[in-house]
Amino acid sequence: MRDDGPRLPTSPGFWRSPLRGTWFTSVLGLVLLVGVTVLFVTGLVSYAAYNPDLAPVNDQTPDKGLLGFYLFSWPTNPPWLYRLTQGLHVTLGITLIPVLLAKLWSVVPKLFALPPARSLAHALERISLLLLVGGGLFEFTTGVLNIQLDYVFPGSFYPLHFYGAWVFFAAFLAHAALKTPKALRAVRERRRGEDGQASPGPDEGGPASPRPDAPTVDRRGALWFVGGASLLLFLTTAGQSIGGALRRTALLAPHGWADPGGGPNGFQINKTAAYAGVGTKQTAAETWRLVVTAPGGRTVRLTRAELLRLPQHSAALPIACVEGWSTADQWWRGVRLRDLAALVGYDGDPPDVLVESLQLHGAFRRAALRADQVADPRSLLALRVNGEDLSPDHGYPARVIVPAAPGVLNTKWVARMTFGEL
Repeated sequence: MRDDGPRLPTSPGFWRSPLRGTWFTSVLGLVLLVGVTVLFVTGLVSYAAYNPDLAPVNDQTPDKGLLGFYLFSWPTNPPWLYRLTQGLHVTLGITLIPVLLAKLWSVVPKLFALPPARSLAHALERISLLLLVGGGLFEFTTGVLNIQLDYVFPGSFYPLHFYGAWVFFAAFLAHAALKTPKALRAVRERRRGEDGQASPGPDEGGPASPRPDAPTVDRRGALWFVGGASLLLFLTTAGQSIGGALRRTALLAPHGWADPGGGPNGFQINKTAAYAGVGTKQTAAETWRLVVTAPGGRTVRLTRAELLRLPQHSAALPIACVEGWSTADQWWRGVRLRDLAALVGYDGDPPDVLVESLQLHGAFRRAALRADQVADPRSLLALRVNGEDLSPDHGYPARVIVPAAPGVLNTKWVARMTFGEL
């Protein structure tokens, strides 16, 4: 009669895969060491791009305290900066999912090991693993849901992802400090029996099974499988950021391959006018007015026709959003933000500005821009794009476009602009 072995996951003999072992786990861990570090840095950069110090307008993350030590004024040059950093963040995050899952699979026996704590140091290590595994799954899961526009998690994505990133990365650093030397040694000094063959050496230890099943694939083959899965995700995601012909390959990106239509307004959007609750009654020439004001200063109300009679300027700029998608450069034409500031008394250096939209639904109905963004000559209240009036879905009658700013700060359906201290 066949001996099926222990049936409880707390028994080492329960885990029978011959693929688990120090070398296999170490390779995956070293890949994650580099990848997760890049993810964390680009995530912090993305957070800074929202100008969170302009609170509580752009950011409602309470009590950042020391976690906001690195924040800086987001620049406007190069104009494709956010397109690059956020495209890298999202694409790399998706690409690393198979590596993360394989790494968790390779060490899952240790999560069930008994006793749960052999000493105080061992108990602290197990707690750090809980934060590491839980934090990693939380960050990757919320990130993917945000990319797919599925906001099923409670609360706002920004504070959840921000705090989760710090918890996860703190545990990740502690784990890396403990395990990286061992991982490097395992990769560098692996024995002949660890060079990708299925059968581990007797002294391998770690997550290796004491009673492995017969192998069906060796460890190198398993790594190739994980790498192939990551490559597939890369090819079906990266096109939304890279653009061009590769955009058609972005099958997993919500705005990657979808046909946005033709004509001058035929490029990607995040929210339609209907979704935002903006109708023709609100944007009609008879009713719509742009209100430009300053605290304690004058207020100017402008029709779209009056805006078109002001000096018009053009800029070639992309739109890049937190979900990782971006457009190619579009030719925008409209009134410079700094010229609108001058209408209400700011003839010299313009101040920060609060921009308010007609939209009824969704986040960032109000967004703030820093003074350096207002001052950039390419920052426009755009009225036309690619030689044609804005379409309703692209923000008619007027929208903001600012170089290097996240898409949500390029407010559509603008109704009011308040220049001055926020």
